[in-house]
Amino acid sequence: MKLIFAFITAFVFFLQGPDLDTARLKFPTAHTTKQNADNFAKLVANGTGSTMTGYKAAAKIIQAKFAKGEGRKKIIAAGVKSLENSIKTDSDNAELRLIRLSIQESLPKFIRYDTHIAADKAFLLKNFTSQNFALKAQIKKFAAVSKSFTAQEKLKLK
Repeated sequence: MKLIFAFITAFVFFLQGPDLDTARLKFPTAHTTKQNADNFAKLVANGTGSTMTGYKAAAKIIQAKFAKGEGRKKIIAAGVKSLENSIKTDSDNAELRLIRLSIQESLPKFIRYDTHIAADKAFLLKNFTSQNFALKAQIKKFAAVSKSFTAQEKLKLK
């Protein structure tokens, strides 16, 4: 019975793994062009699980950057709501916190979506050592270019 459960778990992990790995790889550059934003949105569209739901929300917010007209605010609001719901559902998920921190840092101040920056940064610093290798690498890369992390905090992530 344990063997069957282990096989099913490994199979599900294998199915989600490449999409999540690709999402992690593509996320940092998704905001650079409309094509990248659209490709990222397509990549994460069929993903499942709370982390992929967070990436879907981020994709909406990123696509709003390239939208025209008044619809931009609605797109951002929908993405923010979805991301916040994902974090409420899985509040101990460091990757969701990293996604939110990245989005909050990159949005213009007038959007007023920056209330969780300090808390997310503190969460990532506190829980860094317990994350898997891929997520640690992603956190390090983000912190290296982040406005929120001090030089001393960046050293803690080595």
